[in-house]
Amino acid sequence: MTRHRTATPTLSAFDEETRELVLLAAVVTSGDELAIRDAMARVFPRVRAVWVEELLLQTYLFAGFPRSLNAMREWRRLSPNSVPDVDARSFDDWRRDGERTCAAVYGEFYERLRHNIQGLHERLDDWMIIEGYGKVLSRPGLDLARRELCIVAACAAAEQDRQLHSHLHGALNVGAAPEVVSSAIDAIGEVIGDERRASVAMLWARVKGK
Repeated sequence: MTRHRTATPTLSAFDEETRELVLLAAVVTSGDELAIRDAMARVFPRVRAVWVEELLLQTYLFAGFPRSLNAMREWRRLSPNSVPDVDARSFDDWRRDGERTCAAVYGEFYERLRHNIQGLHERLDDWMIIEGYGKVLSRPGLDLARRELCIVAACAAAEQDRQLHSHLHGALNVGAAPEVVSSAIDAIGEVIGDERRASVAMLWARVKGK
């Protein structure tokens, strides 16, 4: 039995603010400039600024620096001043936090993941832990369950199903209720289209069935 099957959900409701954040994650991953601008205008009065900025900061991990930079530029049109950054961690903190966060996301598959990534290249393993899970995804300002929902949205929009499979598990492992994940997938249908949403839903059904 996998770890997330017995975890008590910490995110048990898919509220409107979370819905808008997840939609934005899908748009900044796959939308054009106009779509991103429209999405920013929609979330500006509805989603707290620190959540938006944390999403846009983590976007470079899943959609690349150009999209992250362009999305932040559109956000600055509406919110000229950045949220004060209270993250004062060191490099050593990034590694420690990265190992803890990655282990939380991958659960019982964590050691296998590390082994597989090290087999690809040891620097990729370092960067995944220090840069990805440590420096970025362990930042304060946005809880890990909502970060994982946004990663699910980004992977779905980018059609990266191998990573999508992992982060569907990950969302459950870090406390998103199954109903919340289902609602997130339904919500991004308006961005990724019905055919792609159905494909993602099929993958999600297999994850839930394990």
